[in-house]
Amino acid sequence: MHQKEASLITGGQHIDERGNLFFFNDFDMKTVRRFYIIEPGDTNIVRAWQAHQKEQKWLYVIKGSFKIVVVKPDGWEKPSQKLFTKEIILKSDSNQLLHIPGGYANGFKALEANSKLMVFSDFSIADAGKDDFRFDKDLWYDWHK
Repeated sequence: MHQKEASLITGGQHIDERGNLFFFNDFDMKTVRRFYIIEPGDTNIVRAWQAHQKEQKWLYVIKGSFKIVVVKPDGWEKPSQKLFTKEIILKSDSNQLLHIPGGYANGFKALEANSKLMVFSDFSIADAGKDDFRFDKDLWYDWHK
């Protein structure tokens, strides 16, 4: 069952003489089918809007930081131009995953050079292509602010 809103999952950390161990014991990966890593060429690049009616994503910052914005389209062919957006800043040192349930569009940009974002998905690449909606990056959010 899909959650209704995007939400953060906070991990834990164990430190001892051997170093640091970061964990996400509350991240149930039973439905995860694949993952990939995105490393933007620079901090001016905006990847928006990717939307899915059913596919879920979980985002984790491996290095650096990202501004991630989510919005719930009110239609898939021609959504309203004025919709509420939610902005989340994810940092590699925050030890958090962002869960984006189906029914949302998301966009993001790196806030630091050489940032890396790991994305987990519950759809195979073939199934994801059948549930893929793209919208103009300037539709709901001013990425230059």
